[in-house]
Amino acid sequence: MSDVSRRTFLGTTLAMTTLQAADYRIVDSHVHTWKHDPEFPFAPGANVPARDAAPETLLGLMTANGVAKTVIIQVIHYRYDNRFLAHVLKQYPGTFQGVCRVDPLDPAAPDTLSQLTEQGFRGVRISPGNGASGDWLTGPLMPPLWKRCSELKVPMTVLAAIGRMPQVAQLMEKLPDLTLVIDHMADCPVSQPRELEKLIALKRFPNVFVKITHTWSLSRQPYPWLDAQELVKRLYDAYGPRRLMWGTDWPILEAVAEYEQALTVVRDDMKFLNADDKSWILSKSVERVWPFGG
Repeated sequence: MSDVSRRTFLGTTLAMTTLQAADYRIVDSHVHTWKHDPEFPFAPGANVPARDAAPETLLGLMTANGVAKTVIIQVIHYRYDNRFLAHVLKQYPGTFQGVCRVDPLDPAAPDTLSQLTEQGFRGVRISPGNGASGDWLTGPLMPPLWKRCSELKVPMTVLAAIGRMPQVAQLMEKLPDLTLVIDHMADCPVSQPRELEKLIALKRFPNVFVKITHTWSLSRQPYPWLDAQELVKRLYDAYGPRRLMWGTDWPILEAVAEYEQALTVVRDDMKFLNADDKSWILSKSVERVWPFGG
């Protein structure tokens, strides 16, 4: 057996043993997938890597690491054309859930979201930029879209810088029943730890969840990214484990880290988490927002 085959075998065996011992299934809250396929063209001007991020590759990584289910976030390469992700969801029913994108500058976005929800999507992601081009977050088109999410009982997922969290709070004030998920700890820089208070302030809304992803991206240190873990610890103290969730952000993380490290950093190397905490962060918190059943 080659060294690579031996490592794969051992990794798979360890992952499955850990999963069985923990008595819960691991659910990844955040990945992307795409494929160079003329049937599903990328958006004009999209900067798409030459490689594919095929669902089959993802399934192999999931199996090797004992990950049972995964939430796929519509990748920006397709912008608001969700057909490829819809195709993947139909290919692998029960394994994946999908979060769509809609055009935040389109007044018809709420109706588009309703249609996509009928097609099987669960939730929508918006990603306002840092500069003036992202100021639509405070514009007149956002309240109707957020309200529609609340009415449909699907989550609103926000990728935005930490400085926009007060604007997010303003939108939540009128929608206390809306489920909101903040991606990647709002990418709070480890060099500006006080800024995290803007995200912590959202804890007053009981249906706000935070993905403790991007430790590998935010850190200035090698694995296990202890400086970024300090941000996670503060979020854990504020929100508790039942409103935090892990995720890999595959394949984006591969520029810096390996898929398995996004799991082991939480499962094995966040020493402030106990076994029950991990059962929520690695599994039950994700399924509170994206229930798979079965």
